[in-house]
Amino acid sequence: MTSIVPDLKKSVVWFLTGSQGLYGEETLRQVAEQSKTVAAGLAGSADIPVTVEWKPVLTDPESIRRAMLDANADDAVIGVITWMHTFSPAKMWISGLDALQKPLLHLHTQANVELPWADIDFDFMNLNQAAHGDREFGYIESRLNIARTTVVGHVSDPAVTRRVGVWTRAAAGRAATRGMKVARFGDNMRYVAVTEGDKTEAELRLGVQVNTWPVNELAAAVADQTDAGVDALVAEYLDLYDVVPELRPGGDRAASLRDGARIELGLRSFLEAGGFHAFTDSFEDLGDLTQLPGLAVQRLMADGYGFGAEGDWKTSVLVRTANVMGAGLAGGASLMEDYTYHLEPGQELILGAHMLEVSPTLTTAKPSLEIHPLGIGGKDDPVRLVFTADPGPAVVVALSDMRDRFRLVANVVDNVALPHPMPKLPVGRAIWKPQPDFRTSATAWLMAGAAHHTVMSTQVGVDVFRDFAKMSGVELLVIDDGTTVDGFDQQLRWNAAYYRLAQSI
Repeated sequence: MTSIVPDLKKSVVWFLTGSQGLYGEETLRQVAEQSKTVAAGLAGSADIPVTVEWKPVLTDPESIRRAMLDANADDAVIGVITWMHTFSPAKMWISGLDALQKPLLHLHTQANVELPWADIDFDFMNLNQAAHGDREFGYIESRLNIARTTVVGHVSDPAVTRRVGVWTRAAAGRAATRGMKVARFGDNMRYVAVTEGDKTEAELRLGVQVNTWPVNELAAAVADQTDAGVDALVAEYLDLYDVVPELRPGGDRAASLRDGARIELGLRSFLEAGGFHAFTDSFEDLGDLTQLPGLAVQRLMADGYGFGAEGDWKTSVLVRTANVMGAGLAGGASLMEDYTYHLEPGQELILGAHMLEVSPTLTTAKPSLEIHPLGIGGKDDPVRLVFTADPGPAVVVALSDMRDRFRLVANVVDNVALPHPMPKLPVGRAIWKPQPDFRTSATAWLMAGAAHHTVMSTQVGVDVFRDFAKMSGVELLVIDDGTTVDGFDQQLRWNAAYYRLAQSI
């Protein structure tokens, strides 16, 4: 397995400090030293997975504009943190903020935690003016309608570094969508509405490139794989999973496992050669493939690729983005689908699964590698990993095209242990209790027109998706323990009015 989950330490956030020349060189030297200390506090925090890089203090419009343009041009830079240490007249920031194309976090902090009550004088006041310097900056951000996240507090406070860390993960997700290439093998499932979408608008809004390749180009790549490569991959399967006897070498269905391995090798080589980070397929268009890719898709998602079934490119983008935002954290991200319900009053549960394609990163248990018939697709029985997602907190998120905008809908859920054995359902699956309760969750989901395909993340929570949505200019609706049907209905109406008014004529 070759992971394409990025090392977030290679992603960089610039720390920019505002001041002005009025205070003189001595004060500016103090500003720079204290600014370095604040930046170092962020850089040294385990809550922040990226590299925080301090930049020289900014005191005039041209240096500010140049810093923003340089941030735009540097592919390693995923965002900018600003702090007004002293009073920095905000008109100096207009051209720079107008030029900035990377996510922005406004950190409202100061160098000291406590006031030096016995010693405070106007020299101290002139140096430590963030309390009103940042208010000046906040005004110009709002005046220019700049999308940003605001974090308040001292960097020694874990709540502050945790919040900054959430934003950096969202910024990494935003960077991942910019230029993401999605390969669609065939089209979407016939007559399905929600898997459709405006690919041109997606490239403008999110930066993703979505294009189609004939499935037989993939089949040709599969056919090109060597027997030696298949042998090595089958040996890896035998080492990693509980492989049922019939799929083991010499077993009655061993050839099917070799076919699955060949599909994985061919699919992986196609994606690597094309620089793709996400892909889709459809059981209605399998060409010369011997079986619907199941095992291959599961393992590629575990390696960080995005995937959407039945041509659902929007979900493939979400899965890849969630994989990036959760890099380095326990758990995983996967295609998911609300399949069926347990409706015992007061004990309602949702069973999520798909035909084959759920990522094994959702479990710490050793999956079983099995083969079973699939009643659709008209191909050979596919091999797949069978497991149940670990109990614990998770979020399921859907991306829908609402004609005049993209809409993310996120439901906070709690995965639970399998209440009873399901020996006749041989797929990867998750069982969860939605917040705030089943009836409210399902009602709100349907009211929002949210998709039936989702990404499930057990790595990051809804707070990361909230920052990602803001950075991307995408609507987000959250269903959590505070949601009510009436309140959600009102939010839908308010959002409809806002987004209609906000669209340019």
